[in-house]
Amino acid sequence: MKLKIIQPTYYTNGTNGSGQSLYKTRRRTLIGLTLPYLAALTPKDWNVELVDEQVVDIDFDAPVDLVAITTWTINSFRTYEISRKFRERGIPVIMGGPHTFFHSEEAIEHCDAVAIGEGEEIWPGMLQDAANNRLQRIYRAPKQHNLKGLPIPRYDLMRFGGNRLNRTYSLQSSRGCPFKCEFCSERFYIGDRYRYRPTEEIVDEVKRIKAKNVFFADSMFAGKKEHSMDLMEALIPLNIHWSTLWTTYLCRDEKFMDLAKRSGLLHVNMGMESISQETLASMNKNFNKVHQYDEILNNLRKRGISYSLNFVFGWDGETPDVFQATLEFLERHRVPVAFFYILSPHRGTPLYERMRQEGRIIDEKHMRRTPGNVCDIKPLYCSPEELEENVQNLYDHFYSLPSMFRRLPLPVTKSNIASWILNISQRRMRRSERTLKNFDWT
Repeated sequence: MKLKIIQPTYYTNGTNGSGQSLYKTRRRTLIGLTLPYLAALTPKDWNVELVDEQVVDIDFDAPVDLVAITTWTINSFRTYEISRKFRERGIPVIMGGPHTFFHSEEAIEHCDAVAIGEGEEIWPGMLQDAANNRLQRIYRAPKQHNLKGLPIPRYDLMRFGGNRLNRTYSLQSSRGCPFKCEFCSERFYIGDRYRYRPTEEIVDEVKRIKAKNVFFADSMFAGKKEHSMDLMEALIPLNIHWSTLWTTYLCRDEKFMDLAKRSGLLHVNMGMESISQETLASMNKNFNKVHQYDEILNNLRKRGISYSLNFVFGWDGETPDVFQATLEFLERHRVPVAFFYILSPHRGTPLYERMRQEGRIIDEKHMRRTPGNVCDIKPLYCSPEELEENVQNLYDHFYSLPSMFRRLPLPVTKSNIASWILNISQRRMRRSERTLKNFDWT
């Protein structure tokens, strides 16, 4: 039987009616994990086609027995459009991903079956039911996988575009997060029990996919530091470059940081979130210590490790001067890359419940459906429009050419080149983001 697994991009059917994707690039340098991993979980008697819509167009007329779509809320409207076109031909469609975890009742109105939870326990059964024309409406994972014996993702089925030498392959070394930040929803659908894969299986996967650039797509790399240090020791002989996400306090551990550098760490992303300890306390992120920021950033800089920081704006205790203060902090420390987000209440989080009870969610039906920094709440210290404009201005100033030349080191090492590439890509992205409000994403 023929199975088509699709990862949608973001489309607009705005005033020009073109339906043209704003985000199609025809090539990927960061290769996502979801599609090739689902293919690896698929029984051998299925003929699998993987479609990353950012790279290739969807052939809606192709002969196929079943369509599976992985979706986030931000591309859910496009997912529903894709599903409708296949179902009009009588082809069953199943959906999974973070969106179906939080919006299963909505999603089931647009498909034949919905998967809730991790795929290892339910994916083969869904395919068997589809083959026997007995699909159930809801499939819910009964438990979380222990992450032992995971199959090797089928990257051989992906169409990438671009130069193989520039590709970065996504792997997982763990799932879950030991922390409970008020605004984060990942711990609900990934689990708040931190689980990690056997080191030898991770190393074997890197070898078998012949990756020289790896992104560990973990919610929290080094949630168990001893395991991650074992992994980094095992990565040294592979001579790879790798990137990941972890929390700031790890950068204070000199032994950990030295090992990360020796093992090939190229770039790390960290959720600093705020330069105010009071704001950090309000988001249940007191493990970030503002008085340690200087030490943390110095430890990265002296090892020549590229890094990026995440910040979230719109918290109740903030004042309008937070934007200028944050910009001055970033330029003073010559931070190479930063991402600025507007506080958004993810369904299921304590923040969502509080905002809903206070009547501060602007349009729940369309919340988190639009690419770009869109304000979904009523802030206390400014209007939603002012918050959007302040965050956009922060991007504009931080990624201006004068700021880049002040902050960034000469691009003479791979790490420094990575920082320049990220800055240039952010400049390009932010130029296009100004146009997004002209479109109707529904």
